[in-house]
Order: sequence, then C-alpha cells, then structure tokens
Amino acid sequence: MNRTISMTIFAVAIAVLFLLGTIWLTSYRSTADQFAQCRSSTVAGDLGGPFELMNAKGETVTDSDIITEPSLIYFGYTFCPDVCPLDVDRNASAIELLEERGKRVQPIFITIDPERDTPEVVGDFAEVMHPRMVGLTGSPEQIKVASQAYKTYYKAHPAVDDEYLVDHSTFSYLVFPQQGFVQYFRRELSPDQLADQIGCFLDHAS
Repeated sequence: MNRTISMTIFAVAIAVLFLLGTIWLTSYRSTADQFAQCRSSTVAGDLGGPFELMNAKGETVTDSDIITEPSLIYFGYTFCPDVCPLDVDRNASAIELLEERGKRVQPIFITIDPERDTPEVVGDFAEVMHPRMVGLTGSPEQIKVASQAYKTYYKAHPAVDDEYLVDHSTFSYLVFPQQGFVQYFRRELSPDQLADQIGCFLDHAS
C-alpha cells in the first residue's frame, strides 16, 4: 500500500515538474523573442548592421540617419527590367495598405548597381515608386558593406554595348530603429499578405 502511494506521489511530482517546465519554456521563448508568433521563417545568424551610403541629394548618410522608424528595405537596381519594379511596387502597395490601417512604415531602396544608379537616378526611381521612399546609392565598397550586412547576393553580367543585367537576391527586410533587423519577406507574398505580416510585427513592437 505504501509502495503504491509512493509511486502515485512520484508520478504526480513528475507530471507537475513537466508542466512547470513547459510553462517556463513557453514563457522563456516568448520573452526571448517578442515577435515569435509573427515569424513564418527562421534566420541563420544575425542580419542587418551599420552602413554608410549616399541619398538622392548626394549627402552621406548612415543607417541611424535613415532608419528612424520601422522600415522595409529592398536591394535592387533601377535598370532591372522586371523583378525589381514588381517587388518595389508590391512593397509600396503593402505600405499603403498599412497606412490605411493607421500604421506607418518607411520604404527604402538600396541599389546594387552604383555605376549606373547615381543619387539622382535612385532618387527619381524612389519618388516614382512611393512618395516617402528613400533611395540610396554609394561607392562599390559602400554598397558591398551594406549588402554583406544583410547577406544579400548580387553579380553583374558582362556588359554588351554598355548594357548589362545584375543577378541579385530578392528579399525585403523589416528593420526597427531599436531592435534592428526583425524579419525578411519573400517576393511571393501579395501586398495584402505582406501588410498583414508586417502589421503583426508592428503590433508587438515594444
């Protein structure tokens, strides 16, 4: 009888410990990542970081100068025949949807083709895509630093009659002034889907 009681008490104790462990683990994960319920993908390693580029006026700016509010960053180039305009337009549409919901996000376009994308060119491109979009360029070295910070890929094809294409990755990056990089988004998302996902991060930002 005593042995039976002891086994019962032991089993209950194990169950209680398991329950407490589960509660602690859930609480720890929630505390460690305030955006856990918003994430649809994981990121290997840290993304984002400091950069120094040039704005449409030809002024040198840093990431802290530019990212003063939640921002959506895209790396591309203005001579891109199809992918970049579609992606940047998708981002602009999502930001407009968020504005309708009372949420504000700043769109940022960083060129990976500094040879052709002068400050004036990126400025004109950004203005056409969205009135609040920030267009950034810089020297090849500056562009490389910014690209490496976000682990993007780009490679120019050999020029033919001074014309060339540039292969590049197509992710968009959500960055907050305090937290830094928080999530990346694939180009397959629609404007509504992107707005919904960004909205979740905005709702859970501290």
